[in-house]
Amino acid sequence: MKHNDGKETDIRMKHNDEKETDIRMSAEKSKERSIEKSIEKGKEKGKETNTEKNTDYRKKSHEMDMLNGSLALKMLIFAMPLAASSILQQLFNSADVAVAGRFAGSDALAAVGSNAAVVALFVNVFVGLSVGVNVLVAHYIGQNKKDSISRCVHTSVKFALICGIVMLVAGMFVARPILEAIDTPERVLDQAVLYLRIYFVGMPFIILYNFGAAVLRAIGDTRRPLYCLIVSGVLNVVLNLFFVCVCKLGVAGVGMATVISNVVSTGIVMYILMHEEGPLRLDIKNIRIDKVCLGKILRIGAPSAIQTAVFSLSNVLIQGGINSFGPDAVAGSSTGLNFEYFAYFVISAYAQAAVTFVSQNYGAGEKERCRKALRIAMLEGMLMTAVFSSVMMLSGDFLVRFYTTDTEVIKYALIRMKHVMLLEAMTGTYEMTAAALRGLGRSMLPAIITVVGSVVFRIIWIYTVFARYHSFGMLLNVYIVSWIITGTAMIIAYILVSRKVLGHTRAGGKAAETAAV
Repeated sequence: MKHNDGKETDIRMKHNDEKETDIRMSAEKSKERSIEKSIEKGKEKGKETNTEKNTDYRKKSHEMDMLNGSLALKMLIFAMPLAASSILQQLFNSADVAVAGRFAGSDALAAVGSNAAVVALFVNVFVGLSVGVNVLVAHYIGQNKKDSISRCVHTSVKFALICGIVMLVAGMFVARPILEAIDTPERVLDQAVLYLRIYFVGMPFIILYNFGAAVLRAIGDTRRPLYCLIVSGVLNVVLNLFFVCVCKLGVAGVGMATVISNVVSTGIVMYILMHEEGPLRLDIKNIRIDKVCLGKILRIGAPSAIQTAVFSLSNVLIQGGINSFGPDAVAGSSTGLNFEYFAYFVISAYAQAAVTFVSQNYGAGEKERCRKALRIAMLEGMLMTAVFSSVMMLSGDFLVRFYTTDTEVIKYALIRMKHVMLLEAMTGTYEMTAAALRGLGRSMLPAIITVVGSVVFRIIWIYTVFARYHSFGMLLNVYIVSWIITGTAMIIAYILVSRKVLGHTRAGGKAAETAAV
């Protein structure tokens, strides 16, 4: 019995030991699970915090998500403030012309108007270069390369300052030779030279504004530049009236008002960038040129600058033909041109939307959204422009009388509106496709097509067709024919390039980084 009792005791002790061991192991496992849960909760909390931070950053930076969601709606939201900005800017520029014409006389109107093509030539060069900034920043955003974004922002500001100072100095010397070269009527030459020299004083601010606005467009922010233009534009109108009507400064007053308003708009954009969060923030201490970033900006922007410059150069040649009809034709053409700008700005806004959306989506490897972005941009932009042009044409006589009451000037203005503005939507055939090509990092091809289709053809037209049939209407027909030629060539080029470029993707679906970027 003792033996059995001892055995039973051993069994009970062994059983109790095993039970205690199981309890300890269970407690340890429970403790481990509790620790794991705490760690997981901490991670989840960290993720939530990061998400909140990212959301705050997007809200504060006014960033638009171009990689997801409805393209049609987002492109409309992106383009409309841009179009409104340009239209407002042109309204304020029109105030220059209207104030000059109504309160300083038709000669002052012609002096300001004769500078339109020249000013566009120089400004568009740097607008073209700013496309390089827009494309590069948008591409880096698509790839989430924050350091590269920051270097690009600071490089663009330093480069803009250097270019602006060079243009200011050069403008003082080239103003008269340029205006003489395009046969500006002798009667208004001195006033035209004075206006152009004053305008060049504001070039550093104009260039800096365009580069700063290009950075904001890259993240989809087109509203704050609109607010800048509203403020500076209202100031421009007030100063125009003050300098011309009160101070009796004539074209000098118009030029001074323009310069001051450009200083204000640039100051606001720089303030916005200096108070951004994340890689877009502009830090004065870090304003320097990064050679790699500058090289990429120029590689993308220089062909675009060449394209816009040669396009503007062809307009300068056409301006020379307009000048041959005398001051009334110059004033009338200048008035009609103002209305063309209103129609064209819708096309221009959608072209800027196309280049930004295509660039971001190409950087992120969303090749189908690249194609869709172009289709939507062309459809929305050209349709709106056609409607806008038709409405203005129907109200043409009424609108022109806001600028002048001179019957000869009105006649030339209406001729220009009929021959050019009514068909302005056709410019979308080459503006949109060229923008998409730049968004894919291919900037040289659209530049070459524009040089041949616009500049070369327009020169041939002026020295052949216009020389034989010397009429105002025949001169203006060069626009329509060159649009057809350039648009057809650009569409073919886009089809060929997109088939090749958008077909090359990595296994993960990401588009290969282009050589241009």
